[in-house]
Amino acid sequence: MWEKVWKTDKIAYGGDYNPEQWPEETWEEDMRLLELAHVDTLTLNVFSWAALQPSEDKYRFEKLDKIMELAKSHHMNVCLATGTAAHPAWMARKYPEVLRTDFYGTRRKFGARHNSCPNSPIYRKYSVRLAEKLAERYQNYDNIIGWHISNEYGGECYCENCEKAFRVWLRKRYGTLDELNRAWNTSFWGHTFYDWEEIVLPDHRTEHFSENETTAQTISLDYKRFNSDSILECFCLEYEAVKKYTPDVPVTTNLMEGAYKGLDYRKWGKCMDFISWDNYPSNEDSYSKIAFSHDLMRSIGGGKPFVLMEQTPSAQNWQPVNALKRPGVMRLWSYQAVAHGADAVLFFQLKRSIGSCEKYHGAVIDHVGHEHTRVFREVAQLGGELFELGEEILGACGRAKAALMFDWENWWAIEYSAGPSVKLKYLDEIMNYYTALHQQNIPLDIVGQEDDLSAYKLVVAPVLYMTKPGVDERIREFVKAGGTFVTTFFSGYVDERDLVVIGGYPGRLRDILGIWVEEIDALPDSKKNSFVYGGQAYSAGMLCDIIHLEGAEALAEYQDDFYAGTPVVTRNAFGQGQAYYVGTRPEEAFYGRLMAEICQRQDICPAVKAPSGVEAIERSRGKEHYLFLLNHKEGAQEVSLPCSCTELLTGDSYQEKEQLQLAAKGVAILKWMEG
Repeated sequence: MWEKVWKTDKIAYGGDYNPEQWPEETWEEDMRLLELAHVDTLTLNVFSWAALQPSEDKYRFEKLDKIMELAKSHHMNVCLATGTAAHPAWMARKYPEVLRTDFYGTRRKFGARHNSCPNSPIYRKYSVRLAEKLAERYQNYDNIIGWHISNEYGGECYCENCEKAFRVWLRKRYGTLDELNRAWNTSFWGHTFYDWEEIVLPDHRTEHFSENETTAQTISLDYKRFNSDSILECFCLEYEAVKKYTPDVPVTTNLMEGAYKGLDYRKWGKCMDFISWDNYPSNEDSYSKIAFSHDLMRSIGGGKPFVLMEQTPSAQNWQPVNALKRPGVMRLWSYQAVAHGADAVLFFQLKRSIGSCEKYHGAVIDHVGHEHTRVFREVAQLGGELFELGEEILGACGRAKAALMFDWENWWAIEYSAGPSVKLKYLDEIMNYYTALHQQNIPLDIVGQEDDLSAYKLVVAPVLYMTKPGVDERIREFVKAGGTFVTTFFSGYVDERDLVVIGGYPGRLRDILGIWVEEIDALPDSKKNSFVYGGQAYSAGMLCDIIHLEGAEALAEYQDDFYAGTPVVTRNAFGQGQAYYVGTRPEEAFYGRLMAEICQRQDICPAVKAPSGVEAIERSRGKEHYLFLLNHKEGAQEVSLPCSCTELLTGDSYQEKEQLQLAAKGVAILKWMEG
């Protein structure tokens, strides 16, 4: 059953608009320009707390009233923000405990944003009150299609509020101090706790000797969990406040960076009515890296369409070097978002501010103030195309037979680990396998450890270091039923408390994989081992597992060092399925070869066979199928079409196996009906 994100009759188009930063006499001209660009959706009120609440007991909604009426009179949809990402200066002055304390123990002063302690009763009181007042005041505006809580949640706090709340959180998690001491292995270095009040936050003053290096991994891991939960509670409190008056308006917050390390977005996804996120890649990022973030966002939302809440139409402002998006790239990346599941394409920002740190961040309306710019023309072209597409694509979903397992707590635990190598970065290993599959145009879902795996033929779980309760059973049943499972070095080592699973690596996965890992050798950058797979030699770097077979077969063996001749790549027949283990980090070419062979064996087919650099993604809605072809190369390319279809952007019809020409940075959207 397909499902739209918003009650709109087309892909929503627009973005952040801040008319409160400009004289009122400029607003009508802004509307003329935005309408010329086919903008139909405004995100309003994102940073207006200080303007709306000048003092503790006074609220001023007069200007926002005018802005809301302006949007309504111009038939603009509104995604209304609660404005609570930056508290007012009076609050910091009167209630300094609302301010965050940093990792080094310094309480901040007023300034910047996300400077509010998430466990401050004052912050929670006034943020919820403002959200409720906004919902009560504007509940009858039928053009409000979504609520936007706060903005780009993130960061950490180490204040007294958080320390007290952390103890409460730990009581709920562990129940007793005896259980906490077992979970934290506090017999190590004499850390045993005899009173809850003895527990302090893990920061630079206590357990850490740098932000990513800690002497007590489980304490630091639990703080990560607690901080993510604390900030999520702030979102949920505002969520309930606006739902009180507008129960039928869906609620979100804009997540950032796709895989943002600080917050467990998988848990957040369960609390949001729909997923929205901000896409700000650099020009040097691969199109697979961008695609991964889109797939992750869609997946944490349960596979439903999402909203591209922010992207820049041209340059960013915080990169070391802020290059322009080249002609055609904004359009290409916008359609890439739609291909992966976006039902809205929004920008930050619609009009460039004249002061502070974002005055040189790209916008639809530039400082010159008219429509005669390259960026405006590109935005208007895309807006016109989305207008013509109408309801096509809305609510359509992807269909994948392959999945990649990604878990935030696993990420935190791996990179807090004292050994085996500081070079081991979870996202790097994830991207090695994602890129290998994505660049072969294999549709992918990004699943969590708690997810059902039965819908897939292939599940890849790189560096599954932490095996949470039940995940090994789900993998075991998946493989027994005929699925193919792939994992790597440093997998199965610890449980959810970051305590080693004794009995030999890879712990609870040992029977599934049919191996025992005796040791793991960490190599410096200057040193490589090697192996031969399928007649081809590949390098082996960073980490090398020393493996013993316990039923598995060796597909490749090390060529060098004292463990030459021992297995490095293995395959184990388990039930009706297969389990692969890659005991090292190979060179890039190996991933593509291994994944291609496994997909062929499992009859997992690409969306279409396309030349290198052409991304092919399919969305479906009942019997309607939409195939996006995206040419990320600088030159034109040809694609042989899999069936008779219509190209929606041009209206041209094509026959099966006919060649379609894609211009450099070109896009095609092909539609056909099933049956």
